[in-house]
Amino acid sequence: FRRAHTLTVLFILTCALGYVTLLEETPQDTAYNTKRGIVASILVFLCFGVTQAKDGPFSRPHPAYWRFWLCVSVVYELFLIFILFQTVQDGRQFMKYIDPHLGVPLPERDYGGNCLIYDPGNETDPFHNIWDKLDGFVPAHFFGWYLKTLMIRDWWMCMIISVMFEFLEYSLEHQLPNFSECWWDHWIMDVILCNGLGIYCGMKTLSWLSLKTYKWQGLWNIPTYKGKMKRIVFQFTPYSWVKFEWKPASSLRRWLAVCGIIFVFLLAELNTFYLKFVLWMPPEHYLVLLRLVFFVNVGGVAMREIYDFMDDPKFHKKLGQQAWLVAAITATEFLIVVKYDPYTLTLSLPFYITQCWILGIILVLTWTAWRFFIRDITLRYKEIRRQKQEHKYEKDKCLSNGDGHSSILEEQNGNKLRERKL
Repeated sequence: FRRAHTLTVLFILTCALGYVTLLEETPQDTAYNTKRGIVASILVFLCFGVTQAKDGPFSRPHPAYWRFWLCVSVVYELFLIFILFQTVQDGRQFMKYIDPHLGVPLPERDYGGNCLIYDPGNETDPFHNIWDKLDGFVPAHFFGWYLKTLMIRDWWMCMIISVMFEFLEYSLEHQLPNFSECWWDHWIMDVILCNGLGIYCGMKTLSWLSLKTYKWQGLWNIPTYKGKMKRIVFQFTPYSWVKFEWKPASSLRRWLAVCGIIFVFLLAELNTFYLKFVLWMPPEHYLVLLRLVFFVNVGGVAMREIYDFMDDPKFHKKLGQQAWLVAAITATEFLIVVKYDPYTLTLSLPFYITQCWILGIILVLTWTAWRFFIRDITLRYKEIRRQKQEHKYEKDKCLSNGDGHSSILEEQNGNKLRERKL
């Protein structure tokens, strides 16, 4: 039925596209015809994928919705591969086919500068530095971290990623001027107010979703209109709830997996800024917003697939398709940045920044070695020593109580020997 449905939809879409092209006279504009042909090809592929692609872990609001974003992931990855194989000049000018206003070098903007919270030299508005920082990126930070919390579903991981990214901004501000911010912009406005408030609201939403009763009823079986409207709204909530318990310190495998998730998250965040820089896209451009919307949808599916693979590897023997695509997209974006502007990426870190990162890496490696190797060996040695002491104590106690107890001890040892042979 599904295959027949797919062929029917594809047939109707193809006929509609052909009908449109026959009705109008084909313009003698090569660029316009090329763009129109590419868009039509993408629509046909998306139509095919929405009906034929493999279902993901989510079924609300509809499995086709998540199949659509899976297909969009494939299209976006192919677009990135195309950009990767262009020259730097051709790649930047190719963006003009998407928006004629692109392909122009961006003016540098530094968010640092005067970092006084209260500026007595400005009598008209002494708090102008704060108002200058309250732009459209403040609610973007809040909603971004609210949605990231819904993806990760763990307070500690969200806070670690949030704080780590601020350290990355400190470390890389010599490469990108956008990373240069005031100290209170980093830690008060970003970490505490925007990110922290977004994480808090996200955790409250997760708590509500975990306590919600998931008992679904058909829309036509609900007698009241209020109940029908409520059921329609709840269609956009999860079908069932899975609480993420990452437990990174439980095993070396989970610890490495959590470190990998944090690394990919931070790399995807950095790609946002570096792609804008190398492809000459203004921060407020709609393509930047569309990329963030894209990652919000595919990131949630990828995180669920990663958690299922880690939590139940016997049932989920392979990592999900969306998780692999997100990893490939993140890596391809980084390769584009490396190719388009290797000079910026190879600017050496300041010496004190290098020392801090080396110290941090050494501390993480030391803790990893202690937690999963030295500590386990020490605990195993203590357990063996304790068992030997208990065995020696029981043996001495039996010998001191006489022959009767000694024979009981021999009988117990004989039973243990027989059990080992069996």
